[in-house]
Amino acid sequence: MIATCVSVRVKKEYLDEFISATKLNHENSIAEPGNLRFDILQETEDTCKFTFYEVYKDEEAVIAHKSTAHYIRWKDKVESFMAEPRRGVKHRVIYPTDISLW
Repeated sequence: MIATCVSVRVKKEYLDEFISATKLNHENSIAEPGNLRFDILQETEDTCKFTFYEVYKDEEAVIAHKSTAHYIRWKDKVESFMAEPRRGVKHRVIYPTDISLW
């Protein structure tokens, strides 16, 4: 399993549009066969900062996600909304190891 934490900082004037576009991306991503989690978190103290917590079964599922129409549409739409480039950090899942627990 591969977990990725993606940090995103959005320009304040695009906050609502970003959230709307991200909701659609989330809804489609959780339907992907290799996706185990796709959580979108918004900071409470700085509402322009987000963390995406994504978990996929394997690297092939990550690659498949990045080639979906909904991801490409999301990426193209929100790129100009970001105050700085998003940053994703991949992690190896230590626990839980049982996929049924996801």
